[in-house]
Amino acid sequence: MIISFPVKNRQVAINLTKKHMSYLPVLKSFFPVLLLAFLTSCGAIFNQPVKRKEPTLGAVTNSEKRLNQLPPPQEKIMAAIYSFRDKTGQYKLSETGGSWSTAITQGATSILIKALEESGWFVPIEREGLGNLLNERKIIRSSRAHYNKGEAQSQSLPPLLFAGIMLEGGIISYDHNVQTGGIGLRYFGSGTSGEYRQDRVTVYLRAISTKNGKILKTVNTTKTILSQKIDAGVFRYVKFKKLLEAETGITFNEPTEVAVKEAIEKSVESLIIEGLFDDLWTLKNPEEINSDIIQTYIQDKVKDEKSDVFGIQEASRNFSFSVKAEGGLNQYSGDYSHPITQWEYDLHGGYDLNEYFSAYLNIGRSSLAAKNHLDQRYNYLNIGALYRITPQKPYTIFFRSAVGASIKSNHIYKDMEFNHSAIYPQINSGLGLEYLIGNKRRFSISPSINVNYFLTDRADKVVHGRLNDFYWEGKIGVGFYF
Repeated sequence: MIISFPVKNRQVAINLTKKHMSYLPVLKSFFPVLLLAFLTSCGAIFNQPVKRKEPTLGAVTNSEKRLNQLPPPQEKIMAAIYSFRDKTGQYKLSETGGSWSTAITQGATSILIKALEESGWFVPIEREGLGNLLNERKIIRSSRAHYNKGEAQSQSLPPLLFAGIMLEGGIISYDHNVQTGGIGLRYFGSGTSGEYRQDRVTVYLRAISTKNGKILKTVNTTKTILSQKIDAGVFRYVKFKKLLEAETGITFNEPTEVAVKEAIEKSVESLIIEGLFDDLWTLKNPEEINSDIIQTYIQDKVKDEKSDVFGIQEASRNFSFSVKAEGGLNQYSGDYSHPITQWEYDLHGGYDLNEYFSAYLNIGRSSLAAKNHLDQRYNYLNIGALYRITPQKPYTIFFRSAVGASIKSNHIYKDMEFNHSAIYPQINSGLGLEYLIGNKRRFSISPSINVNYFLTDRADKVVHGRLNDFYWEGKIGVGFYF
């Protein structure tokens, strides 16, 4: 085979021999995998850290930006921080043996002081290194007394600032593998896969009055730490003694220090705003209590109160009635061979008895077909019940079961004829997933898999064997609650 193409106003020909042509089916079969591998790893290929980089300033997080947007206080607050440290006592996980490296940064006090400065609400006072500060002041007084013997009194140091509040707390929890999962596909030694892992860090912060020791306010925040891995590879013998092997991938690990920084900054933001609500401190301009940053915080707090420990917001099912349109495919299983996949659709009406149970009625139209033998249309009516496993969440797995009947609407039999309509009782059972969308959770999307079992073996007009006729359904529905 000769392939020619123009290059600089002339034709260039390539002669492909039988040996070359023998590789084309192999390359064709691996092309989708190789293309997927290239697309998933292009970020790693073109952004490899092979060059020396200059030092940069620390990353500016979204929580730090929110701190900078807070309205100014009437008067800055003197705050002392003696210690804000890791109280989890955890060490890094190691697959090869023991590790004495801590899982959490030990410099949380420095992170907290930086967050207090960024907020513009506090004047941090040094207390963590108070012993070093007092020693240095002793050295200054001693030196002045030595060089200024008669003027020591006039050269005395001013007193240290004292704090109106003390900030205490720490990093109290670091949970590994809160959520893990992945997906993959492999066919004849080639494929791709992806995995993820989610850890979580929790921070507590409290403000204490230095006047009487009263705890003024306590807040807590959490931050997830995400790790992802995507890889693709090929491992296959393309010919005798010729092995094709290729692999690529990329891994993303969210820095733990950045996650701790964001959690601490969020706790400072929460402490300031919650203190405003409790009249612990005031704004320079009281009207700014309605500013966007504070209103956003209130909205986020309401969402958090309705969420579970994984941050999944609970669904409020305040509506009793629902309508749903479903459509999908089915495949007949009966006395004829070579079934043909057919379309199916129905209209579903439901009434919620409570959060878990719902009664429903659906009417629809389906088709059963087998190659060269059967092509039949049915109208059906079912009455049943649906059970939701986790109705408080926006998504839930559900089970449903119904009884009803299918009514034959036409008949085309190439092997025989039957000239009157028939009604066939049936049982329908299924498993599906419902996901609520929209601000008020009125709309839903629900894919499902169902089986429709006839209580007779005459649905296809052939009585054969011990099992009755049935068919599988794969549907997706769009619903509305009211």
